[in-house]
Amino acid sequence: MPRTVITFGTFDVFHVGHLRVLERAAALGDRLVVGVSADALNERKKGRAPIFSERERLAIVGALKVVDEVFVEESLEQKRDYIVEHAADVLVMGDDWAGKFDEFGDVCEVVYLERTPAISTTAIIEHIADL
Repeated sequence: MPRTVITFGTFDVFHVGHLRVLERAAALGDRLVVGVSADALNERKKGRAPIFSERERLAIVGALKVVDEVFVEESLEQKRDYIVEHAADVLVMGDDWAGKFDEFGDVCEVVYLERTPAISTTAIIEHIADL
């Protein structure tokens, strides 16, 4: 029986850290489903609009060979619904979220992956703004 992995993120200003976490998430199963944060959700979470629109971020993430399906994540409160809807066996999140999604352990395995050191979208945006 195929094992479905689900993960979530904004994936704005796509960088190697994003690629590595998606590759590592995909290696945990047979099918990788990715929820890409809606523009409005990103604004609520981070207090700013993303650089790339949700449509552009969906296209970028969906074009990756390790990704089997993408969808728009409209709300953080709907994570359980997304996990169940996509029949996910594993939820993967970055270790900066460690412990925050353990409540979903009753419907799937929860795995926190170490982030790629010394790289972040915020740092890239700040660096570009300083140029």
